[in-house]
Amino acid sequence: MSISKFNRRLKIKRRIRKKIHGSPDVPRISVFRSNKNISAQLIDDINGNTLSSASSLEITKKSLNLDISTKVGEMLAKNTIEIGFNRVVFDRSGYRYHGNVKALAEGARKGGLKF
Repeated sequence: MSISKFNRRLKIKRRIRKKIHGSPDVPRISVFRSNKNISAQLIDDINGNTLSSASSLEITKKSLNLDISTKVGEMLAKNTIEIGFNRVVFDRSGYRYHGNVKALAEGARKGGLKF
């Protein structure tokens, strides 16, 4: 009996979250990707607060491609730097570091974040 795609991703997500933690000094970027949208949050795990977020829903186009993912990463970087953080930890949430997730990370780096 094979494991479903969703349960496989959750298993990988738990394995990643054992090692990655966001703190008030170095928050965590958590990525969520669906078939049509991508979003990212800046999270302080110690206090349990979401400090900032960015989503492809804020952009007018209805489809997901690498350019939109890069713009979401840049928007998140801009919001994060305005708050006063420039160093973060990247949590890919069980998704492969490929395609839209990679484009979001590169957009955040281009926007000035270090991780």
